[in-house]
Amino acid sequence: MNKYILDTSVFFGNKIIELINSEKLNNCELIIPLVVLDELQSKASQKNEYGIEGLIEIRKISDFCKKKQIHLKFVGKRPSYDDIRLAKHGRLDALINEVALQEQGILITGDHAQALAATAQGIESILIHNVLSVPILEFEKFFNNENTMSVHIKEGLPVFAKIGIPGDFKLSKIEDRIITNDYLNTIIKEITEVVNEDIFKAIEINYEYAKVIQYGNYRITITKPPFSNKLEVTIVKPIIFLTLEDYHISDKLFERLSSTASGILISGSPGSGKSTFASALAEFYVKNSKIVKTFESPRDLHVPLEVTQYSPLRGSFENAVDLLLLVRPDYTIFDEVRRYRDFGIYADMRMAGVGMIGVIHASNPIDAIQRFIGKIELGMIPHVIDTIIFIKDGKILKTFDILLTVKVPTGMTEDDLSRPLIEIRDFETEELEFEIYTYGEENIVVPINKINGNNIKKDNDGIKKLAISKVKDVLRRFDPDVEIDIKSNNRVLVRVQKDVVPRIIGKGGSTISELETMLGIKIDVESKILALGAEIPFSFTESGSSVTLIFAKEDIGSSISLYVDDKFVLSNIIGKKCRIKIDKKSTIGKKIVNAILNNSRITAYKNKV
Repeated sequence: MNKYILDTSVFFGNKIIELINSEKLNNCELIIPLVVLDELQSKASQKNEYGIEGLIEIRKISDFCKKKQIHLKFVGKRPSYDDIRLAKHGRLDALINEVALQEQGILITGDHAQALAATAQGIESILIHNVLSVPILEFEKFFNNENTMSVHIKEGLPVFAKIGIPGDFKLSKIEDRIITNDYLNTIIKEITEVVNEDIFKAIEINYEYAKVIQYGNYRITITKPPFSNKLEVTIVKPIIFLTLEDYHISDKLFERLSSTASGILISGSPGSGKSTFASALAEFYVKNSKIVKTFESPRDLHVPLEVTQYSPLRGSFENAVDLLLLVRPDYTIFDEVRRYRDFGIYADMRMAGVGMIGVIHASNPIDAIQRFIGKIELGMIPHVIDTIIFIKDGKILKTFDILLTVKVPTGMTEDDLSRPLIEIRDFETEELEFEIYTYGEENIVVPINKINGNNIKKDNDGIKKLAISKVKDVLRRFDPDVEIDIKSNNRVLVRVQKDVVPRIIGKGGSTISELETMLGIKIDVESKILALGAEIPFSFTESGSSVTLIFAKEDIGSSISLYVDDKFVLSNIIGKKCRIKIDKKSTIGKKIVNAILNNSRITAYKNKV
């Protein structure tokens, strides 16, 4: 009687039952090591499909053996804690081989490495493969239209598909029946089981409740509860394969890509055709005798065979950088620069001399470079990125040239305000469209022309608010209630209490000079009230969330200053209703309420014009 030892890798697709039915296992005894049972049970308890399917398969084999009167037994020892801890290093496989040695049986495995190890120990082994019995997978029937870009299958809904081309597609219902959980699990099981050596297949991302599988031209994303509210499978298939010539690029851009471009960003919204252009660029560089590699997760770029596609090494692209530098690529395509560390990796490899092509999500061209601001030093950006190509609807909509220069920012006039700044110019027309520089301690992007319907006035309003905020932060230590008035792009007027003015100016103007150097602008200083007129009477009322100061009718329209114990509090104009209303929760409101509660002296003076 022959003894056959079954290892963990054979419990799929009824392979053992098929072997028995084919009479390849005659007069036999089947042995399942206890370590196999424990391993499958452990995975099943973690909701792992492989473990659950394996236990179901063992039950089927057990029932089948009873009908066929084949002896089935479980032998060996259960794995210890150390065995489980070292499972990734082959400890459990070694325990299975020990059972085969002790029983003097034949090992049946689907693991090539396990078969080699068994043979090295003098154990006879049978290596079986899981080859799918059907030529077409179930989900492939949904791609019966050559313009189907993606198929969306979700539990409890009909099947939907995006049909068309990038930039011109519609979501259509392609099957009326409601998809059940059982049907979706059948599709998932079929996908995860298939192994065909003629078609590239790899599990790119494998989490407990989410998987991404690259199968031929298909990118398959599987999500399960609790990560998603329902079981869902999304299959994406590229329908357009283009060369660089198909984009009809200008001679000027062609020359840039052929020679000087070495820090390229391909930007665009999801589904705009970024990856298609990146693939065309890879093919272009291969034809020009360049060594091209890719960083991808998942690996779904369609590139020539000469291009090696790398996935994260031990979970991170950082670990792959040193290895990539050893193979000396001319260009590396970094597909999906997204996480914080990705920007540092891109910059590090570019500074090491590798030509970099980054694919990045952005809703408009300038957003691509803005995503680098704060991730790397501002001054490094022009050394890392020289060309931004914005893709929309599968076409090149905009190309930017990135330059580093030293000059006075546009709109400022005084020479002493010159500083290093980044110019963003339209590559074709060389027209200046954006400037990026440091203002105070903030990095700001200033649009020079109208871009995407946002006019420069609105953007300057935002810059003005930022400038006021930064100047206040610096001068608040002199006067907490400092008032800022922007006079021009390079000059501000600062109003403070009268006794604070000398402190801001400093001995011989030393303090004001330091502040101007720090902020990069000219500062004019004056006291909040230049001259006071006569004291005027008023009364006040307190109601709800405000305090109201009430004046005489003849004072309507007058500018007044309010003091508490001879300390300036506010300057304002009396309204048509003879009153000035102040929010209690504001800084000034709190001062007035406290003065009322403490019976402090509150006086009002009419300002001289």
